[in-house]
Amino acid sequence: MNRLLLQPTNPDFQPEWALDTVKTAFFKCTRWQAEETTDPINCPYHYFCDSIYPGNYPPIIDLSVLSLTTTCFLITIGLASLEITGYIVGGVSYNPPRKRFWLPSGPLCLPLILLALAKGQRINTLFPLSSLAPALQQLVQVSALAFESPEIKSVKSLFLDVSSVSGILHAGIYVDSVVLPYYTGFEALVFSTLSGECGSCVCRKKVLVAGGISGSYYRGWSTTMLCVVMVLFWRLACKLFEKRDKVSLRIKLALEGLSWFSSLADSVTLLVISMRGGNLVEKVIFGGLCGLNFLLILKRTCNLLAAMNEVLLVKKTMDSSLKPPVIFYLNA
Repeated sequence: MNRLLLQPTNPDFQPEWALDTVKTAFFKCTRWQAEETTDPINCPYHYFCDSIYPGNYPPIIDLSVLSLTTTCFLITIGLASLEITGYIVGGVSYNPPRKRFWLPSGPLCLPLILLALAKGQRINTLFPLSSLAPALQQLVQVSALAFESPEIKSVKSLFLDVSSVSGILHAGIYVDSVVLPYYTGFEALVFSTLSGECGSCVCRKKVLVAGGISGSYYRGWSTTMLCVVMVLFWRLACKLFEKRDKVSLRIKLALEGLSWFSSLADSVTLLVISMRGGNLVEKVIFGGLCGLNFLLILKRTCNLLAAMNEVLLVKKTMDSSLKPPVIFYLNA
């Protein structure tokens, strides 16, 4: 192994650009190739990157994705605050018409988010999706979880519900296609030794696993995503078959509670990871995402309390209407 290629004394080695080049080669590699090793004791596993990174998109693309993320975040906060304020003031959650069209999981923003995630491998300058793609996925999931769609009255409503579920599933696949190469490259760079045979050639004591072997790495296709999809499917089934009994309601609340717990755990984990080694943008985004989870949980609690108040009011009205009329007899 020629380990002198990356030594500072080598005139061909320039630390300023070599470090960035090596990091890009590792973090953006989509295919690692194993090859025979000549040193089975010190280098039992030898790998090199067998893919070429086409380069980053212009910064204007990153700025557009950042603007989209910020807009979706502010819209979600605004709609949730309106419902919470409506419950506090009047005891009834405010439900603005056509709100689902403006949500991150709605028909306007969701296609744009999916497009950004699908091309996220090359969005890597001002808003690198290799580390921030989980925030976009979390934003879509919590908005779909917090804002329940109205009753299905037409084929259009049914199509919108199904498209939201499909979008969440595709988002999980796209996020994995962005973050798994990043985590694999991180694992190869940090927990390996550069062999010097090429810029990306590494020696390892263990087999290189796609996505890394650390349990703290984020996955797009995760328990949280599956829980959210289950909630959406159950809501859709209850609307189609008009299930409003206590058993269906309890199952729905149990699934939502599990989804919120899993989503909150993911957001806290991402925040902790960003606080340890992330930059300021990551800390702000994941901190805001964690706060958004708490706000939306409060919003769903207000929705539940408002629904309970409506049920009690209807029951009280029906009880009063069933009472026999009171007749007063006046003595002449």
